[in-house]
Amino acid sequence: MRSLYFLLPGTDGKFACGGLFAELKTVELARQVCDVAVVTYQQREPNTLFLDDVLQQDTRHVIFVVSWGFHVSQLVKRLLGRAVVYHAHSAGYGFRVPSQVPIFTVSRNTMGYWGQLCPSSPIFWLPNQISPEFSDRGQPRDIDVLVQVRKSSEYLLKQLVPALQAHCNVVLLDQFVDDLAGLFNRSKVYLYDTAEYWAQYKVTEGFGLPPMEALACGCQVFSSVNGALADYLDPGFNCEAIGTYSTAYDVERILAALRPPLAHPVTDDFFDPYREDKIILRLRQILTAVNHFFDHVEQHSADVPQLSPQRIWKLRWQRFWQKVSQKLRAGRK
Repeated sequence: MRSLYFLLPGTDGKFACGGLFAELKTVELARQVCDVAVVTYQQREPNTLFLDDVLQQDTRHVIFVVSWGFHVSQLVKRLLGRAVVYHAHSAGYGFRVPSQVPIFTVSRNTMGYWGQLCPSSPIFWLPNQISPEFSDRGQPRDIDVLVQVRKSSEYLLKQLVPALQAHCNVVLLDQFVDDLAGLFNRSKVYLYDTAEYWAQYKVTEGFGLPPMEALACGCQVFSSVNGALADYLDPGFNCEAIGTYSTAYDVERILAALRPPLAHPVTDDFFDPYREDKIILRLRQILTAVNHFFDHVEQHSADVPQLSPQRIWKLRWQRFWQKVSQKLRAGRK
């Protein structure tokens, strides 16, 4: 099996974000299946490979994994002729990848996007991991409502939170914490509303780890259901939609959720596909298929037409002309 080289702009400082942490988790899972290395391409780091140096070496037995959305198109071009996989988190960046680039999607929402945009590429579902510390510890909950400030909508921070603060204990989380699972276990309700945030960047919520982590810790979740959140959130059953019609309606439902007995909307088996053992089994099978695919690429050229903008335009023109021709023939009869 080929080695995996995960390409990242850097692994600390300005590059620290949820996407980076999720990718580094995938790196650790992949280490249990094959040889793995992290390769940076914007900043050199101690004890870490750098892409400029790697490309001077023999990379015939390496698969490069690209994931940083805004850099993917450029990296795929730079790695032309080498084995490349796109680990797709969000969708909507506007680029396409050639059919010799398999796509690993972290959500079914993203899989559907790439299945429409690049149907001739090998596409696989590889969800993000929910770490074992995210589980219900059965401890007393002293926080009524927990809100992470980053990515939250103006409505949530400027209308809903002030309205709730008059009735219950609301904690705003505006910095990194070492034990987020512990904070979730202290909270009764967790609020998450990112549709506005992602709309500004014209890309999608790629997975939405915090609401799933909160659910795993026994929180009741009030959330938007944009993008990949729709993969697993089911308003009225395992969560409630937020920002619905009026502030008063949200406040009414949240305060009702705080009254005992507190609900536990999901069982542990709900999280099975996102736990380490199941992801490793899936990853092993996917990598076996991908290695076979790259063996095939070395011996055969592509002949399945790609769904490029030019091809779409051609198909639309053909369809239009076919309809015109049918009307012309019908008029002669």
